Amino acid sequence: MTRMRILLLAAPALALAACGGGQGAAREPAPAAAIPAPTGRPADATPWQLRPAPPCARDNGGITLPPGFCALVVADSLGPVRHLAVAPNGDVYAALSGRRGGPTGALALRDTDGDGRADVRQAFGSGAATGMEIYDGWLYFAPDDAVVRWRMTPGELVPRGQPERIVTGLPTGGHAARSMAFDGRGGMFVNVGSRTNACQAADRQTGQPGQDPCPELETRAGTWRFDAGRPNQTQAQGERWATGIRNGMALDWNAAAGVPFAVSHGRDQLAGWPGFTEQANAETPAEEMFRLDRGTDGGWPYCFYDPATRRKLLAPEYGGDGRETGRCPGKAEPVYAFPAHWAPNDLLFYTGTQFPQYYRDGAFVAFHGSWNRAPLPQQGFNVAFLPFRGGRPLGTHEVFASGFATVENPQPQTARHRPTGLAIGPDGSLYVADDVGGRIWRIRYVGTG
Repeated sequence: MTRMRILLLAAPALALAACGGGQGAAREPAPAAAIPAPTGRPADATPWQLRPAPPCARDNGGITLPPGFCALVVADSLGPVRHLAVAPNGDVYAALSGRRGGPTGALALRDTDGDGRADVRQAFGSGAATGMEIYDGWLYFAPDDAVVRWRMTPGELVPRGQPERIVTGLPTGGHAARSMAFDGRGGMFVNVGSRTNACQAADRQTGQPGQDPCPELETRAGTWRFDAGRPNQTQAQGERWATGIRNGMALDWNAAAGVPFAVSHGRDQLAGWPGFTEQANAETPAEEMFRLDRGTDGGWPYCFYDPATRRKLLAPEYGGDGRETGRCPGKAEPVYAFPAHWAPNDLLFYTGTQFPQYYRDGAFVAFHGSWNRAPLPQQGFNVAFLPFRGGRPLGTHEVFASGFATVENPQPQTARHRPTGLAIGPDGSLYVADDVGGRIWRIRYVGTG
């Protein structure tokens, strides 16, 4: 059973239009304000399978894609959009994080005239949030401290009433963003990131030893499994499914493997410790993709994955010198290692049929972009693709969509767009969101002929 960011209708859209080959400490967040819109207009009643696909933008909305793909901008200037969900009728739901003082809560978006752009926008919900999923007829929404849901009503854009609280009291601070994945059997997996970089009592202080044992591991730095339909669960009532994963925010269910996978944000700031150079800090550790079998232990904070030696090394806060493995043998190895500090913010296994066979069941990863690769240029700010077959990575990753930052040597504070969220549309299109410009793209395959 695949992740239900959408209850997918597999038939491809007809009458695909040709496209142009474009290249090319925060203040308290404000609540989302209602955006004026014609509230009574229904979605186009024509089924998605019979709608002609809208034309792509001549410049693909400013991003660069592989040959045969094109993009249009569904909506822009929405605020700090994180994760997305797309309903079977094409309505788009977006979580807002409140980054840089922007709005919080959720947005519902609808295209009523079939041009591909959302002409109706309505705000609902509350709280700084990242996770947004559709599962079993419910819209799940994850503020930093909880998971809530609304029953969806066919034809209605915004869910009615107050949400039902499914999980409450999740720890906040540090890596507080919540992501979710569903196994199709009633299980909901939730990422709970670490509070600190490496479990030091004084966070991010060179020379300060790590706490041993790390007390965070009881409630953080792992993935918890909950009952997707049981109200008012506490974290203690869930199951700590996987541990030792610093911040596995890029999280999705893989049907072929029968387990969730996560791509974790690796630790920062190795430079300054004995045996660790600035170059090592820039290119280490890898952003690890984990297969999350029950009981997986990724080794954080004691260990990190060195892509140069392809080994788990002992962290300097626990006596590591850049060569010693110490207690790390036996910790879960990544099934794939992405470049350091790219910041994986979402993972999506492609279950649609619109894209060519090469992409079927493969992993798309939205990389938010690095801030700490100095003295080397910052990297990431893209959507990467990793082929999968039979629930296992096949080959190496490639950059699928780039050009989001729109500036040379982008920095987090100068990048115009930073990818954060992924979803599949009912026709198999790939939706991508960013939390700086507040833009949502829809990417389609139109062929190379």
